Formats: sequence, C-alpha cells, structure tokens
Amino acid sequence: MPRSWRRWPAACRSWRREQEGEAMVEKTPEGEKVQFVIFKLNESEFGVEIGQVLRITRLMEVTRVPRAPRFLEGVVNVHGEIIPVLDLKKRLDLPVGEYGDQARILIVEVEGQKVGMLVDSVTEIAWIPVSAIQPPPEMVAEISGVYLKGLGRLDDRLIIILDLSRVLSAEEVEELERAEIKPPADSEATPTGG
Repeated sequence: MPRSWRRWPAACRSWRREQEGEAMVEKTPEGEKVQFVIFKLNESEFGVEIGQVLRITRLMEVTRVPRAPRFLEGVVNVHGEIIPVLDLKKRLDLPVGEYGDQARILIVEVEGQKVGMLVDSVTEIAWIPVSAIQPPPEMVAEISGVYLKGLGRLDDRLIIILDLSRVLSAEEVEELERAEIKPPADSEATPTGG
C-alpha cells in the first residue's frame, strides 16, 4: 500500500467537513475530471465520488445485532461511534464469499445516517475525465436501480460508478433509525463473510 494512501482517510475527513456534499472536480486543459475512490467487489471494479466517502477503515469485527433490519450485517465501533454495516455484494446481488486482509469498510452518509459499506478492497484514488463517464445502458440502469450512476473508462479498465448515498431506500434508513442500533452488552463479535 503506498504511503500516500495510508494518510488519505484523515485528509478526506477534513476535506469533507470543509466541502460537504461536493464532488472533487479538477479543471484541466483537457477538460474536467472527477476524483473517485476505486474499490473491488469480487473481480469487478467500482467507483464512488470521493466526496461521498467520510472515512475508509480496515475490516474489523462486525457485531451481529438481534432483530436488526434484514439488510444489515451488524455494527462496528469506529472511534467510539457505532456504525451499521451492510455487505455491498449482497446489496448488489453479487456472489458473496470470505473477505481477506484487503477488505475495507467505506463509511458514507445516507439520509443523515452514517453507514459502513463492506468491500473486498480499495485499490486507488483516481481522477476520471468527465468525458470518459457515460450513463449506463438503459437495460442495465433499469436492473440496477437508482444507485448506478454510470460507467467510466480509466486507462483500459471499465469502472462501474455507484451513488452510495442511494444504496438504501428512505424506508430502510428510517428502519435503521427506529432500530437505534447498538450492540448488546453480552454479544460476541463475529467476523463477516461466507
């Protein structure tokens, strides 16, 4: 992992506070570029605008919570803050398997609620020219719902661009809020996967 990547999460948090909700856009003589966090789910590469990500953390023990909403894997404690976590592979109907050492949790904000999204790995932070981003084909857009923003070309790779703020419906966010997710005092943390 490059040294600059290790320092990135703290830089992202301070940038987020100053530029809340805005995309990181760079204007160059060749045109505008948008900065993305690129991550893997199985063998596919996905991207999300860097402004949507509050923090990236290593996969830690996920505590299963009784009577939690069905889409929730459990919760993690990140610096004293309890964050609900969902498996992005399950959410996108992708095959689910064990998570390795490179697994990460992307912490995003959905309707004012912080939510962790479990991914196989975060591979890079990259600029993608706006001209290299296309809307998804109509058939794919209908199948994938509102969270698929487009397809981007990065070098010779195809990046599936998601809007993580729309991965949960408003009803599901309300369900999370009503559940007041907190790990039970006597629960044991169990690793996620499989």
